[in-house]
Amino acid sequence: MSVDLASLTARVERESLSLRQVETEIHKVIVGQEYLVARLLVTLLARGHVLIEGVPGLAKTLAVKTLARCLHLDFQRIQFTPDLLPADLLGTLIYDQRKGEFIPRQGPLFTQLLLTDEINRAPAKVQSALLEAMEEKQVTLGDTTYPLAEPFMVMATQNPIEQEGTYPLAEAQVDRFLLKLRLDYPTREEEEEILERMLVERPIEVSPALDRDRLLALRQTADEIYLDAKLRRYILDLVSASRDPKAASLPELAELIGFGASPRATLYLARAAKAFAFLRGRAFVVPEDVKELAPDVLRHRLVPTYEAEAENVSGDELVLRLLDGVEVP
Repeated sequence: MSVDLASLTARVERESLSLRQVETEIHKVIVGQEYLVARLLVTLLARGHVLIEGVPGLAKTLAVKTLARCLHLDFQRIQFTPDLLPADLLGTLIYDQRKGEFIPRQGPLFTQLLLTDEINRAPAKVQSALLEAMEEKQVTLGDTTYPLAEPFMVMATQNPIEQEGTYPLAEAQVDRFLLKLRLDYPTREEEEEILERMLVERPIEVSPALDRDRLLALRQTADEIYLDAKLRRYILDLVSASRDPKAASLPELAELIGFGASPRATLYLARAAKAFAFLRGRAFVVPEDVKELAPDVLRHRLVPTYEAEAENVSGDELVLRLLDGVEVP
């Protein structure tokens, strides 16, 4: 398939200015966290969902609320707790005595940007209630299925420190997330700026940078970003090496990776790399885009062996070894 790169490049350079404006508006409110903001936009463009791991107080909720304001999108936040029920998330059917029939009362899941705080605190039946919405973009109440509005993105958070009273996410649930992010503390300079802003307490106005229709059009452009055949093979090589390290001449990883990434990882890594290239104003993907997004796409899809856990080899370390061992085109 031939691609008119010159025409596509001109369009991408023009349209990516809108994405940079969104980043600028968010950073009026959020100090630092460039990594988080960029990955949220990548997830939106790639039609995915994101799992965020980090201690409380890192502006995760504020970043998502600000993103919703910048894009004119509906936003809902749910605090997951052990006593949460699926109906608290999805909604329920209420009997209307006047009409003599059941009518739906939609839950907070019926939104566009959904933040689920501490997702691993809810029991498995609540976590699984998200599956249909995340994968099929629809919710079933009774005998009726309701489509969710586009765009629909779930941003789930979990605290890496507190494990007491939590329910580990099922593999099927984890695999639905396009990216898993690990957030760190701000630098001293960033924290000083945060302190200064909070002491002044002046309201910060955020100007809408995009609307829903414009965002959906940008998604179409992201789909058109050129991904060369060599880079497609590179992505396949990375994912295949996670499943059979010996065949990829990485025998040392065979003892550390119990189960590799699924075919969904191949698709998601390609989508994320294209979205990231678009965000950076390029009409084509380069190897650095794939290497930049690979840890976020693969870290939650590699299941380490007991030997890896005994040696404290993390998922990030496994991904880095894959990137070092697989030849870059």
